[in-house]
Amino acid sequence: MLKKRNFKKKLMSKLPKPVKVGDEFDVTISEVGSKGDGIARIENFVVFVPNTKKDDHVRIKITEVRNTFAVAKVIS
Repeated sequence: MLKKRNFKKKLMSKLPKPVKVGDEFDVTISEVGSKGDGIARIENFVVFVPNTKKDDHVRIKITEVRNTFAVAKVIS
């Protein structure tokens, strides 16, 4: 199981991400994460958006991109 997990991590780190820092998107918050941040998806890529709740329609700006998720802030 450990080998499979490491393979997935390596694969995800090499795949191109559908977002980059500074990109802006209009999104709908589809879920709320365990820490209370809203979650939007852009081409199935998870984007955490603090200070939002489910069904909010917001414009966001990407502030950080990791291997399997991104973080954004609301700009309007």
